Amino acid sequence: MLNGLWLGFFMVAAIAALGRWLIGGDPTVFAAMVESLFAMARLSVEVMVLLFGTLTLWLGLLRIAEAAGLVAFLARLLGPLFRRLMPEVPAGHPALGLITMNFAANALGLDNAATPIGLKAMRELQTLNPHPTAASNAQILFLVLNASSLTLLPVTIFMYRAQQGAADPTLVFLPILLATSASTLAGLLSVAIVQRLKLWDPVVLAYLVPGALLLGGFMALLATLSAAALAALSSLLGNLVLFGLVVAFLLIGALRRVPVYERFIEGAKEGFDIAKNLLPYLVAMLCAIGVLRASGALDRALDGIRWLVVQTGWDTRFVDALPTALVKPFSGSAARAMLIETMKSQGVDSFPALVAATIQGSTETTFYVLAVYFGAVGIQRARHAVACALAAECAGVVAAIAVCYRFFG
Repeated sequence: MLNGLWLGFFMVAAIAALGRWLIGGDPTVFAAMVESLFAMARLSVEVMVLLFGTLTLWLGLLRIAEAAGLVAFLARLLGPLFRRLMPEVPAGHPALGLITMNFAANALGLDNAATPIGLKAMRELQTLNPHPTAASNAQILFLVLNASSLTLLPVTIFMYRAQQGAADPTLVFLPILLATSASTLAGLLSVAIVQRLKLWDPVVLAYLVPGALLLGGFMALLATLSAAALAALSSLLGNLVLFGLVVAFLLIGALRRVPVYERFIEGAKEGFDIAKNLLPYLVAMLCAIGVLRASGALDRALDGIRWLVVQTGWDTRFVDALPTALVKPFSGSAARAMLIETMKSQGVDSFPALVAATIQGSTETTFYVLAVYFGAVGIQRARHAVACALAAECAGVVAAIAVCYRFFG
């Protein structure tokens, strides 16, 4: 899948460049494409420098939280809910703890760190699967919730914005929180309908109703604020939650007599290993997208979409953010590269860049997650996993666009 996507970027760019030269009489297009190759390669290294620090920091803190028993506490707290949503998984099974850790990493925006944990959880669920080549209901629910990407603290998005010079990297905190809630809710409801899960079970309602009421009340409060007030509130809450979480992890670890420094170093080493493996993928995708932009192919495609939007009478500012949404189901690295390229070409605090950042933080790479998670355990029949995951992804994209219009006008 990624082979075809990456090769396709270069082939489309080559055809578009030939058209500009032979039909449009513009021989400078090839110089622009070569220049873009080197510029994107350099940008990849610049992004990686900050990514090294971000992943190292947060995986170190996550290791402290794990040693302090916070992850185990979350597993116990969410155990009754998962036992209803995944009735075939027995109480106390190792999969429940791993699922909780995976969701915790996703909630912190550490999608690269969440993947190894998620693979372990999928293997544990596979031990309970009576039909090893077909996805079980529990595996489908786990995958769809991963694809919906519930992100409460999107630190990697903050990092990308900071690297591109954003005045306030956390400005998109609330938009991402609202959009990712919409995608997760859509994913859960779609699976519940297909699998006939009893969401009206008293235990399930005890978890879901307070959260829904809290989110609904919060959204009602946000509806009373102006766009400027919304942006200011998002900035305040983003920074407050980010630093508050750091302090909470350290204090709880110290109270539990965890050697916080040693545990932080252990987790930080893991973060360094994960980060260094991302550079080849980032270089590959950023260079391919840079060539696509320099050839004019990407701008032509967006002009076509923009024309269609104009015919409907809608505002067209969100169109420049759509490349991130269109490639996100197929490749996280491609979507990441599209986001960075949009911030660089449009401006990090431009409306399209803010929409692209919100989309990136609120949805996941459906087909990539499907291929990696199910491929790791030899599942060949995905059943209803794809349809439910795509429903969640579409809900996240639509919500991201709508929320950004409310927040940033």
